[in-house]
Amino acid sequence: MTQKELICALATPAGKGALAIVRLSGKNAHVIAKQITHKSLAPRQASYTNFYNRDDVVLDQGLAIYFQTPASFTGEDVIEFHCHGNPLLADLLLEALCALGARLATPGEFSLRAFLNNKIDLAQAEAIADLINSTTEQAARTATRSMQGAFSQRVQDVLTQLTQMRMHIEADLDFPDEEIDRQQNEQLVPQLTKLKYFLNELLQQAKLGERLQTGATIAIAGKPNAGKSSLLNVLAQSEAAIVTEIPGTTRDPLSADIEIQGIAVRLIDTAGLRETQDIVEAKGIERTQQALAQADIVLWLTDVSNEDSQSVPSDMDTAKIFYVHNKVDLSTEKKYNDNENIYISAKTQTGIDELLQQLGEHLIGDNNIQEQGDTPFLARGRHVVALQQAQGNIHSAQQRLSNSQELELAAEDLRLAQQNLGEITGEFTPDDLLGKIFSEFCIGK
Repeated sequence: MTQKELICALATPAGKGALAIVRLSGKNAHVIAKQITHKSLAPRQASYTNFYNRDDVVLDQGLAIYFQTPASFTGEDVIEFHCHGNPLLADLLLEALCALGARLATPGEFSLRAFLNNKIDLAQAEAIADLINSTTEQAARTATRSMQGAFSQRVQDVLTQLTQMRMHIEADLDFPDEEIDRQQNEQLVPQLTKLKYFLNELLQQAKLGERLQTGATIAIAGKPNAGKSSLLNVLAQSEAAIVTEIPGTTRDPLSADIEIQGIAVRLIDTAGLRETQDIVEAKGIERTQQALAQADIVLWLTDVSNEDSQSVPSDMDTAKIFYVHNKVDLSTEKKYNDNENIYISAKTQTGIDELLQQLGEHLIGDNNIQEQGDTPFLARGRHVVALQQAQGNIHSAQQRLSNSQELELAAEDLRLAQQNLGEITGEFTPDDLLGKIFSEFCIGK
């Protein structure tokens, strides 16, 4: 791939609609545009025109808009052709562009060029894909903030401070005979303490941003007839699962998508866990165990009126279990929630709000999205890892600065912290990682 090549792609979803937008980007794209439109396009003006192929056959009529370099998304000359939303017409227009020297773009290639031309950094590029794939309003808002540079700016603030600290330490190392204030090295220790605190706040927000980006999976598990399918239906506010009095009705895991505290959640109703000779039910239980292993949270549902339903299998990860006790409407004894137990009735919906509240608090930690005046930013798992590694580097540098014999190692720790943070914005990023990130984009973005 070379940036000198002209690339084109459909920028709108495939299928019939009112409009289809075909995008062209590359050096002198306006030259090809003139052959397609038989007009000289003025920058940033919409021109209503015919679209011609190489044989001067009219393919369609529509708008052509010229975004002149560098004032375009990719930083190159970009032309947008707005034609009627028939896939056939869009394909004919793409064929005409390719016949004149362009080629079809690879997934994410427009965004990759924007990154390579310093129009956006890597975190902003990822935010574009995350915005397109958002499934909740909160995820869309946070992706927009990241796309606008909210996350990148905070990372850049840390990088700037690290650069200043490195400059002083390395000046001390490179010019030992110069009159450099050695006491400033000691003053760097409290500065690093403040920086660690700031980075920890950034890390917590990034973890929340990652949760908003990935969503969560919650599996409902328990013995047969504990009310798992009924709870799924209540939480999903739909009849997603069949509910009967017959134990073992659910064989295959059923799922429903809901939203909790702005986070997309996939609920999974699983087969009741018990010993069985039924081959089909046993297969369902095997799939249940797989679903429980992959879930972020397991709601272990019991029937308060049935002591046999209380026990949890010994091989389950208790760290992610919420103990939910169902059918309190059948109990004469008053039940009270605590940190480990939630009492509900799927039939009367008693305790459902409290259950959702506790799930939300678990998913977002100490961050209350609804009360934050400053909307958080979206992040990915690789961002969280980079922040954690940088945090470790800064802690190590802080320890070494107390020993004047380890200044060189402290400078190296700060360099590694910069490198880890630079991977977030793309300042220090391997080519194979870039390829993986942009390959996840849609073709025309």
